[in-house]
Amino acid sequence: MPPTGDEQRSRRAAIRELLVQRPAGTQASLVRALEALGHVATQSSVSRDLRKLGAIKTAHGYELPNAGGPDGEPVAGVASLLRSITPAGSNLLVIRTAIGAAQRVGLALDRSAWPGIVGTIAGDDTVFIATDSAHAQKNLIARIEHATRP
Repeated sequence: MPPTGDEQRSRRAAIRELLVQRPAGTQASLVRALEALGHVATQSSVSRDLRKLGAIKTAHGYELPNAGGPDGEPVAGVASLLRSITPAGSNLLVIRTAIGAAQRVGLALDRSAWPGIVGTIAGDDTVFIATDSAHAQKNLIARIEHATRP
């Protein structure tokens, strides 16, 4: 029998509380934690819940974007994955990341909802960011640097 809306809401609230306390290393660890709290959960239901909650996978595990850092910025949660930021022309940025981390960084940037970002494209260790102007490009560099300061 599929879960009811109340069961889903309750499970998602529990996931939110767990992620506020600390990042979850794996979806399986979240399933175990939820079961210990009395919730019915599978890896696929947890995966859907994480997507619905907007969780991102960082170097520390699954986190909520607003729990990423002290300023509540999703980008702060992936700060350790950034290697360099290079302007390319007047409205493009190239961000180098740790190997395999570009998609996580791109997703954090997308979810930041910062003004001026038109879109991102992420490969394995590189993220291209299009901004709507040269001014937005400069502001974005400053915001990323601020959000990723230790």
